[in-house]
Amino acid sequence: MKKIIYSTLILVLTFTLAFAQTFKTNVSKRGTTAANFLSIGQSARAISMGSAFVGVANDVSSIYWNPAGLTKAQGGQILVDYTNWIAGTKYNFFAVSYNIGDYGAVGVSFTGSNIGDMKVTTIEEPWGTGEVFSATDMAISLAYALQLTDRFSIGFNPKFVYQGIWKMSASAVAIDMGVQYVTPFDDAILAMSISNFGTKMQLLGQSNLVLYDPDPYTTGNNNKIPAYLETKAYDLPLTFRVGIAYNPIRSANHKLTIAFDAMHPSDDYESVNVGFEYGFQDFLFLRGGYKSLFLDDSEESFALGFGLKQNLMGNVAVKVDYAYQDFGRLNNIQKFTLTVCF
Repeated sequence: MKKIIYSTLILVLTFTLAFAQTFKTNVSKRGTTAANFLSIGQSARAISMGSAFVGVANDVSSIYWNPAGLTKAQGGQILVDYTNWIAGTKYNFFAVSYNIGDYGAVGVSFTGSNIGDMKVTTIEEPWGTGEVFSATDMAISLAYALQLTDRFSIGFNPKFVYQGIWKMSASAVAIDMGVQYVTPFDDAILAMSISNFGTKMQLLGQSNLVLYDPDPYTTGNNNKIPAYLETKAYDLPLTFRVGIAYNPIRSANHKLTIAFDAMHPSDDYESVNVGFEYGFQDFLFLRGGYKSLFLDDSEESFALGFGLKQNLMGNVAVKVDYAYQDFGRLNNIQKFTLTVCF
């Protein structure tokens, strides 16, 4: 078993370093990937901790942050997440997980956008043609995680990604992978994850169809030949995370968790996230953090939040979490999460 664990760690680390070197560059590549909604963090708990969560992940939201953390999500869990994003856009995240003991843990998730209808305008009709269009972002995933030993777990989260705008659409398939290792150093957790490793996305559809005149200087030829405009295929926002989570205070009434994540995205420079969570009697939770440390020109900064957990009949519990994140000139975002554990 130790050989399996060490081999897996070496494989994941080698895989991570190889792709990190592939994307190592002095150019940020901002705005060069498709499906950027995949980079919007899910779960108010994680966001309020400054998105330093790859090592903390131990509930149903692990599907997004680090699928290996699903092995620490006890029983069944249902999560509904609402994000009031920038520019009036909104995103919804729904996830379900179930721990099946020695056979591992499974989970499914759905991410969808709520952007709303927009008017179709032209140069001749700047106030609108009477038509409306909308944009759609969507991702569906199916996760599986396995506890190889009492200290080491690994998880996988294959997903289908879709984007559409008016009469055009694009799709891709991708996978998230992650590991968590409870170290001998006072049970501090070392974790790594790779998100959105998959195919490229290319917008295609009726909006690409145009009428083309191959020789506009000649009369008598067919000047309305149907043709398609060529569009470029873009990569998904591939992200590498390495993190540490540690509990310096663990007692019946008090628990303090601190976390550090180092990020290497394919469409930006490297940065660090830090955060903490203080829990009182497993009922009240206070959280704070800072996102994108050492990243120049970032609008993201501090985050704050809280959570409440209420045990109901039997083993059923309900958790409500809220997060506020500062976005500089883009104002702020707010996130609400409801989780039911059973």
